[in-house]
Amino acid sequence: MEISTLATYHCLAFVWYFFIAYSITHIRTEERPSEVFLYGGQWKYLTVLNLVLQAVFYGVSFLADVLRLIKKLRCAKCVISSRDLLFSVLAFPVSTFVSISFWTLYIYNRELVYPKSLDGVIPLWLNHAMHTAVLPFAVLEILAMPHRYPAKKKGLILLGFVTFLYISWVLWIYSVTGEWVYPLFALFSPAGLAAFFTGSLAVIISFYNFGEFLNRMIWGDSIVILDYRRKGK
Repeated sequence: MEISTLATYHCLAFVWYFFIAYSITHIRTEERPSEVFLYGGQWKYLTVLNLVLQAVFYGVSFLADVLRLIKKLRCAKCVISSRDLLFSVLAFPVSTFVSISFWTLYIYNRELVYPKSLDGVIPLWLNHAMHTAVLPFAVLEILAMPHRYPAKKKGLILLGFVTFLYISWVLWIYSVTGEWVYPLFALFSPAGLAAFFTGSLAVIISFYNFGEFLNRMIWGDSIVILDYRRKGK
């Protein structure tokens, strides 16, 4: 794909995610169900954090495209490295996890993740923007251009660290409020919850590996060329 086309796509994706993140974080206070959006506000939900993550990623991607277009290659090289790290370690696995885990639990019992009381607050299109569209956007990014993945150990350590931070945030909210971010967590004993979090980490790691597999399967030789050029050989 031409750089100008990529720049247009990344710019539109950035505007889209910024709009969605703005929409969900500016729901009027009087419209919010009493059992939702308490301590931590929307920022306790992985879905909302993912929207911000995607907006940041596409903003960085657009910046990288612009720098390449104006021939600022030295600056572009640094930004591209950040873009690829952000996509491989967070943007792809998190958006995939959000979409698949949400709809799996929603079909099983929506009250565990998305109480019916939210239907009168969050319109259907916004729900799909947050939980459905994120997956095809992630796949489209892999199809649009190659991304250089970090060394496996580095990638998994970073992903595990971010996962640990979010779990710590969830546990902190519970310690302060006595309420779980998601009603699902109340079903588990402490040991069961630990097993659930461990299983969730294993799932998100599998999505990381799947993204790396897709990236290499689609772009193969192009990734080798990227490595070659960035090392300046």
